[in-house]
Amino acid sequence: MKTQDQAPSPTAAAAAPATDETPQRSRAAARDAERPLVEDIRLLGRLLGDVIREQDGAPAFELIEQVRKLSVAFRRDADEEADKALKKLLKSLTADQTVSVIRAFTYFSHLANLAEDRHHIRRRAVHERAGNTQEGSIDVALSRLRWAGISPKAIAMTLATSYVSPVLTAHPTEVQRKSILDAERDIAQLLTARDEVRLRAQLAGTGRDALAPRELAANEAQLRARVMQLWQTRLLRFSKLTVADEIENALSYYEATFLREIPKLYAQLERELGNQPVASFLRMGQWIGGDRDGNPNVSAETMEYAMRHQAEMALRHYLTEVHHLGAELSLSARLVDIPAEMQALAERSPDTSEHRKDEPYRRALTGMYARLAATLKTLTGGDAARHAVAPQNAYLKAEDFLADLRTIEASLKSHHGGAFAAQRLHPLIRAVDVFGFHLATLDLRQSSDKHEEVVAELLATARLEPQYAALDEAAKRALLLRLLNDARPLRVLGAQYSDLARHELAIFENARSVLQRYGRNAIRHYIISHTETVSDLLEVLLLQKEVGLMHGLLDEAKAKGARGEGASCDLIVVPLFETIEDLRNAAPIMREFYALPGIARLVQRSGGEQDIMLGYSDSNKDGGIFTSNWELYRAELALVELFDELSSSHDITLRMFHGRGGTVGRGGGPSYQAILAQPPGTVRGQIRLTEQGEVIGSKYANPEIGRRNLETLVAATLEATLLQPTKAATPAFLDAAAVLSEASMRAYRHLVYETPGFTDYFFESTPIREIAELNIGSRPASRKASQKIEDLRAIPWGFSWGQCRLTLPGWYGFGSAVETFLAGDTEQASTGRKPAGAKERMALLQKMYRQWPFFRTLLSNMDMVLAKSDLQLAARYAELVSDARLRKKVFGAIEAEWQRTAQALAQITGEKQRLAGNAALQRSIRHRFPYIDPLHHLQVELVRRYRAGQSDERVRTGIHICINGISAGLRNTG
Repeated sequence: MKTQDQAPSPTAAAAAPATDETPQRSRAAARDAERPLVEDIRLLGRLLGDVIREQDGAPAFELIEQVRKLSVAFRRDADEEADKALKKLLKSLTADQTVSVIRAFTYFSHLANLAEDRHHIRRRAVHERAGNTQEGSIDVALSRLRWAGISPKAIAMTLATSYVSPVLTAHPTEVQRKSILDAERDIAQLLTARDEVRLRAQLAGTGRDALAPRELAANEAQLRARVMQLWQTRLLRFSKLTVADEIENALSYYEATFLREIPKLYAQLERELGNQPVASFLRMGQWIGGDRDGNPNVSAETMEYAMRHQAEMALRHYLTEVHHLGAELSLSARLVDIPAEMQALAERSPDTSEHRKDEPYRRALTGMYARLAATLKTLTGGDAARHAVAPQNAYLKAEDFLADLRTIEASLKSHHGGAFAAQRLHPLIRAVDVFGFHLATLDLRQSSDKHEEVVAELLATARLEPQYAALDEAAKRALLLRLLNDARPLRVLGAQYSDLARHELAIFENARSVLQRYGRNAIRHYIISHTETVSDLLEVLLLQKEVGLMHGLLDEAKAKGARGEGASCDLIVVPLFETIEDLRNAAPIMREFYALPGIARLVQRSGGEQDIMLGYSDSNKDGGIFTSNWELYRAELALVELFDELSSSHDITLRMFHGRGGTVGRGGGPSYQAILAQPPGTVRGQIRLTEQGEVIGSKYANPEIGRRNLETLVAATLEATLLQPTKAATPAFLDAAAVLSEASMRAYRHLVYETPGFTDYFFESTPIREIAELNIGSRPASRKASQKIEDLRAIPWGFSWGQCRLTLPGWYGFGSAVETFLAGDTEQASTGRKPAGAKERMALLQKMYRQWPFFRTLLSNMDMVLAKSDLQLAARYAELVSDARLRKKVFGAIEAEWQRTAQALAQITGEKQRLAGNAALQRSIRHRFPYIDPLHHLQVELVRRYRAGQSDERVRTGIHICINGISAGLRNTG
């Protein structure tokens, strides 16, 4: 990877020189465009430098500069003298000095991210003012739909039946503390304010805005205070992160972004559609507090804690907005006409103040505030901040509160008061419609083997089947179907059940309570990890039946005989297909499930929705990047075909739930391109996808960036649904992909699972052990107490490769696959002919890149991952491997495959440099990576010390801060 020749100091950053190939005019334009970014980085770097000098002294600052310069020399020229000097310097540092240097570069990575986010918003505004709206925006999506002749009414009708949901999840590599996030949000707001002052000064003309210098100086003083706050705030946690901590961290994004920005997005959509009403189709999902798979710390209690705090977040937002509405709607009945419905709402209020006797809106809102305050107390135990009248008459459901708000809205419209509604009332109405009293839909997840254990115990205790787990699949299905058609419960009164059975049943029982308290959308999905058989699905239906979440009997005749309705259930049973084998079996399993008597009718009665979750992480760890994506693609096509068949007799909507992680190896990458690259017919207005770890922070910590990311989900869903840009791939494309997949998986598995000593190499050359010790997640890094790659969670697997800058899960195997494809004579099954040779085969791959979104997006993501990898730095980590022969063998194989993959991408795409089509990421790498390099050098040195026995607190702290800084700098490593 090529980088700038010189990296400016983190305390005096400067723009990188343009390349000689760039025309002079383009270079000047690029410098002008980047100047505000450079100024922000310089400012933040200077403030950080000032703080370091003040807090730690000039010698500490000079040491940081010395490390930076040697690191740059190492990168620029692979300078052996600089390399020796850097190693010597790092070995000579005391633990305290090392931590000080690491903190400096880590905080600069955080500050550079903030400047970069601000510049991204700034450049987008520049483009939009010039009339150049960007792909992925709602403007562009609707323009394309209009061009295709699709009316606003048709678009609104499509959205009325759509369901788009980003789902926030926690995992073991979440590295940000909420305290750090809060301080960074303040800095981001100050950078925004600084831009506003600059823009005002520019519009006023140079020198004509006398207030600008004074405001900028005051702004800088505030920035200095926030940077000092960062420097004096602990980056790491003293104790292991709990589920409750993860819940609080996630909720901070609702307060900062989702509660306000999602209503703004809907308002934008309605404006663009000519004020056509748009139904609430974009909703938030949440795993934190309900995801038990491999996390023994999640229980019925944490689930209740999550729901209580989610409700509190929503209700306190509503209380604040209702309070402000009461201040704004001071309209007098003596001056405006009041409809009977509005008057009745005011009369129902307990507000009897003489001062508001002629102010029906204020009286009504005072009463609504009192009801919300009572609701808050009932659902969460919390108290409202203000009490004009005592809390009373709690709302039983969010729909009742929404009805009162709509009464106010209708009244305002009736006397030309629409202007009053636009600013606060309409966003509040939308927020209540989207978030209800539950804030986000909490998903429940558990591994299929746990369900089997619980069912086996219930059956054995009830003396119905002593050895359920030993039954074959056919016998299990027959037994489970019989039990689903028996109205009697399985539990025996007075019997003693295991902790597992009691805890799992408590989850289901609590789910029923949550639905009653917080509303129908509080919990909708029950996800079954490691779904491998039809009985895995039936077991969860049986557990729902056991606690009253399933109603009626599957057998229609039995149901009618018992004077009841046919079966329905409250939770959607969602299979999660994770490994390569699971993905291949996904459609056959679902076909057999729906072939069972009563199942299709059950799903239809329960709402007619079938979510199916696809796992990007384990499939990648199992088969490598290309095979994972290819098997996901094939599974989706097969599932769409199956549900198209089912739709002829049953009205059931298929919704794919994409288990995407942060890294490309785990399904990461730009969401817009990912959605458009989905196989034909797989979106249709329906999509859920996970957002994880530090990716949540990079996407949603800044409210404006957050809205833009949500906008891309909506834009991509609209285009994929109504324009159907993804056409069916040609037989030649599919055959070529199958050959590439087989060869790629073979190369990947040969390295990871068949190379003797590879596991030792991985555990020694990456900071995986140190990551496992870090207090950055409530789940263990491995599912079992072993050092087997098979048992390691996919998240720390990918995270570790990112830390050592090999990013192996995101590209390994593709170079070998292309080499095999070009050299081979594999029969083209669909066409019955063979390409004439390597030249024709390469032409086919180039055509696939131009015409097939799936292939193009996959290669684009590989390009991004290679750009973030660095063989020089990775070689440093390889030095940690004690066995020199093993080190040489494995790193040599990885390096050779890296070169093959880079060459293959260059040949197929025609681009000789990484990120040729992604100027924004190029800019990001140019400005950020020189400051990550020192963290890598320092991390290697500290890991070496730690493993040699220097396990004091400062060494561990240094390693963990390095992990934080590198993660922050790379931005999508988890």
